[in-house]
This record gives sequence, C-alpha cells and structure tokens, in this order.
Amino acid sequence: MFQGIQIRQEPLWCTNIPFLQNVLSNHQFLHSTVDTQFIDENQELFNLKPTQNRAQKLLHYLGHVMVNGPTTPLPVKAKPSSIDPVLPPVTMGDPPLGFRDVLLRDGPEGFAKAVRAHNGLLLMDTTFRDAHQSLLATRVRTHDLKKISPFVSHNFSNLYSLENWGGATFDVAMRFLSECPWKRLQELRALIPNVPFQMLLRGANAVGYTNYPDNAVFKFCEVAKENGMDIFRVFDSLNYLPNMLLGMEAAGSAGGVVEAAISYTGDVSDPMRQKYSLDYYLKLADELVKAGTHILCIKDMAGLLKPESSKLLIRALRERFPDVPIHVHSHDTAGAAVAAMLACAEAGADVVDVAVDSMAGMTSQPSMGAIVACAKGTKLDTGIALEKVYDYSEYWEVARGLYAPFDCTATMKSGNADVYENEIPGGQYTNLHFQAHTNKLLGDLIK
Repeated sequence: MFQGIQIRQEPLWCTNIPFLQNVLSNHQFLHSTVDTQFIDENQELFNLKPTQNRAQKLLHYLGHVMVNGPTTPLPVKAKPSSIDPVLPPVTMGDPPLGFRDVLLRDGPEGFAKAVRAHNGLLLMDTTFRDAHQSLLATRVRTHDLKKISPFVSHNFSNLYSLENWGGATFDVAMRFLSECPWKRLQELRALIPNVPFQMLLRGANAVGYTNYPDNAVFKFCEVAKENGMDIFRVFDSLNYLPNMLLGMEAAGSAGGVVEAAISYTGDVSDPMRQKYSLDYYLKLADELVKAGTHILCIKDMAGLLKPESSKLLIRALRERFPDVPIHVHSHDTAGAAVAAMLACAEAGADVVDVAVDSMAGMTSQPSMGAIVACAKGTKLDTGIALEKVYDYSEYWEVARGLYAPFDCTATMKSGNADVYENEIPGGQYTNLHFQAHTNKLLGDLIK
C-alpha cells in the first residue's frame, strides 16, 4: 500500500499523500493498536516531506524537448543510436590492487618511485575525458561512464591512471549536460577505488578560461583531492612558467601527485626550426623538476611528435633526469601517434596516453589495443589482456552511437597530416570542423 501511494503522481496540493505516507510509516500504526486520539498524539504526522515528483518532471522535460527541440545545440542532424551498449561480464568481489593503492600507502613521492621502477610500459586511459572531448564534443554523460566503470576497475587495475576530469569536462557538464562535475567524480571514485584518477589543470586558469585568484585555485585543488582526484596534470598553453608554478603548488599542497606538462610544438628533429628547439624543452624541464614535479610530462596537444623527434626529445630528457618518471601525451590527428608513442617508450618514457580502440584515432589518442599488441612479449609489455581491450572497445563502440549528433566523423572522415603545418590542437581541430559546418563556411558565399 505504501509503495502504491508512492508511485501516484498527482500534484501534492490536491492530495493528502504525504500525510498518508507518514501514517503508514509510523511505528505505532505499524506495530500496535491505534484509537481516535492517534492523530492528536502524533503531531509529527503533519511534518510533510515534499516529494521530488520525478515522473512528472520527466514528462515535462520530454514534452519540452518535443515542442521546442533539444536543450543543447546539435552540431549535425545525425540521430542518436537506439541501441544501448551491452556491458561485458564483471567478476564479483573486490577489484585487484592497483597503483592507487601504492599512492595511498606511499604518498606521491613513493608513487613516483614505483612508476619509475616499473618494468614494462604503463598506460593512461583517456577514454573517460580527452577521447570524448576530442571526438564527441565532451558530451559523454556520467551515466555511460558509470556503467563501464566496474569493468575498468576489475580488468585494468595495472593502468598508471584513468583520466576522467578537468579540461572541458567541468564546464560542459554544467552548461550542456545539466550534471554536477563533483558528483561525477565522487560516483566514479566509488566504482573505481584501485586506479589513480587524473585530471587536466590549466595552471592559474584551473578548469576555466580566465585567470582565477590564487586562493580559488588552491581551494579547488583541495576539494578535488578530497573528492577522489589523485594526479594533477598542470600545463599552460604558452609554457608560461609562473602560471604553471601556481598550479603545481596548489596541487602539491592539496596532497596530489604533481605532473607538470610541457606543451610541445614545432619539431625538434628539424634543424631549421630553432624557436622550439631541444634546448628549449630541456631548460623548461629543468625549471619544472627544480620546482618539485613528481612526474614530467610532454603534452603533444596537436599530435606533432614523429618517431624521430620522439626519440631525440625523450632520450635527452631521460639522460638529464634519470630518476624522474616521464609521461607522454599525444593525439593521433596525422595517424602517426602509435609509432611515436612506441618510439617514446623505447627512448625511456615510463607512461604514454591511449584511448580504447573505438574511441581512439583521428584527434583522439592512439589506440590502446594497438600499443598493447605491439608491446606484448617485449620489454615494454603492458600486462594488459588484449581480450579485455576488445570487450572494453565493444562497449564504447555502441555507446558512441548514442552521441551521433556530436560525433566528429559527421564532418571529418579521417586524420590529416596537414596538422604538421597548421599545428591545431586535437580537440580544437574537430571543434573548428563543426563550426565550419554549422556556419556554412564551406562552399557558402561570404555575405
């Protein structure tokens, strides 16, 4: 009877449903006799709790969308898939121990030592953040991330980290998805307790697009750490050191792992290009290591690293900093990122960024399956089972169809080596394609 009352959805000002719910849940009413004085003796029955009335809110929302269209602008007219992804089987029980257990036990310094001492190549999975930021306009919902999280926790416990926060995910969650980014972090943390979480922090800009007061950046990092964030990748798009140092200090004071990232541009293997030479990157790395970074990152945001330049840069950094873990991030815009990341690993990099196969390639990261397969049986073996990568990829292949109106493949059919000339960052590359499509800049006369 109580459940029957709960599911009734008449407006509360027309019914006494909250009062009846209080009566039906009253201990005296349930376990003893009552008389005509029952209501007079139990005035708490009139403490009526407003219901959330979810069913009517949902109907109102659906009606609004049917009449007025989607609440978020759709870049293209492609329809979302009607097929929900099927979850791969997940082992019951607690997930295996992972690098987060090392971090919780030994702290950031001990974590960095464990990463450096690790045999084989470590991977960071960007599927939960940069991959869909680059391919799907950052529109993946918490719902779809949560569904696959237990599988990730049980089958990818040996990941260096899982990137799932920061960058554009913070503002897109609030502006377009009507979600709370803090709640996303909390819920994913509960489902994946064993893999370190990593975020992208824009130095003094935090996760916004302007400079914030220092105390705001410090407080942001503190609250992020309290809610489950572990590794803070701190960068500045212009490699402006004061901005980076502020972000590093904020992340470090919060107790997080500091991963200072050098934005890579140019081509260190081309002797004709001297502005961003090998010496430029080594000097900047010197400053970041002196400032106390736990991990040193090369952030190739446009996918410009080639195998030869990868070897030159990473080998020089490894010789200069033999004890500092090196992490390399890239995009596969030109199609050469798998080769470049393997070259980085051969030259001494400890970690490279990948995305699961169905969310990899083009302006996203290189394929997880390709790198796992290429490293298998070598000194770079990742220890990740290819069969599990297949299952993981199958989930995201179907889930990606749910976001068809935002998929970059609507306007971009492949990667393009012209990125070596225009040097446009991965996420911005696809964003500009969408803007050109929406504004009819391609083939339309200028008015």
